[in-house]
Amino acid sequence: MIRLAVRCSPDQADLVLAELTVLAPNGVEEERGPGYVEYAIYGGEGELPELGSIDAVVAGRPIEVSSTEIPDDWADRWRDFHKPLLVGGRLWLRPSWEPEREGAIDLVVDPGQAFGTGAHPTTRLCLEFLLELADGGEAEGPLTDLGTGSGVLAIAAAKLGWGPVTGYDHEAAAIDAAAANATVNGVEIELHRQNLRESLPSLGPICLANMTSPILKAVAGHVGAARPEVMVLSGILPNELDEVAAAFAPAGLAEQDRRQMGDWASLLLRRGR
Repeated sequence: MIRLAVRCSPDQADLVLAELTVLAPNGVEEERGPGYVEYAIYGGEGELPELGSIDAVVAGRPIEVSSTEIPDDWADRWRDFHKPLLVGGRLWLRPSWEPEREGAIDLVVDPGQAFGTGAHPTTRLCLEFLLELADGGEAEGPLTDLGTGSGVLAIAAAKLGWGPVTGYDHEAAAIDAAAANATVNGVEIELHRQNLRESLPSLGPICLANMTSPILKAVAGHVGAARPEVMVLSGILPNELDEVAAAFAPAGLAEQDRRQMGDWASLLLRRGR
């Protein structure tokens, strides 16, 4: 088994992912770290697509392409690396082969789908804020999830009581993955494909946006007319928190809280009264 990886900067990620999802429509693994995004696809020798011109320059800068041989028993051993996770003391995020947890809200997402399983710090920070909003009595009415990815946040919101829940993403593969995960979890989510850099849909009073800072700042330029009451933003590097918060201030959204987990950070914004 071969793992073919493409590593790029966050502002190149949309373009790289768009290319890879065409070449590998069955799913792309995503990993994020300080200053980079890495996408990977898997296959046997001779089965992987020819990357061609993608191994060159994207948005004016080079990208890094590498291949790694994976042990033959990888298909069995990978389960060892995907363990269930309890978020906020009551949201049980698990792969399908792990049992439910008594007394916890059950959320099933299997690895191998595109756009992650929900265990990444950026998603966990959003889930913690979401649980606190629910505990504060705000789990009612419409909620919008921008950059829904695998749909983890939207599914959690639906299970916590928000509705209708609507998710938007630029990538068709993300919409497919979110729809499949919603079905597995027995919740209804409206899903739409949209380029969020260019425009925004109508937003619910609560809006989640787990995306990189360049996309969040583009969203900030459109959010004034949409007038959400609360926004949870994630996918931010700690040194970018101030500039991201400042980008949303003209829309009347003020920082209420900020959190950090490892190399990633999140913001809770609320409309001034």
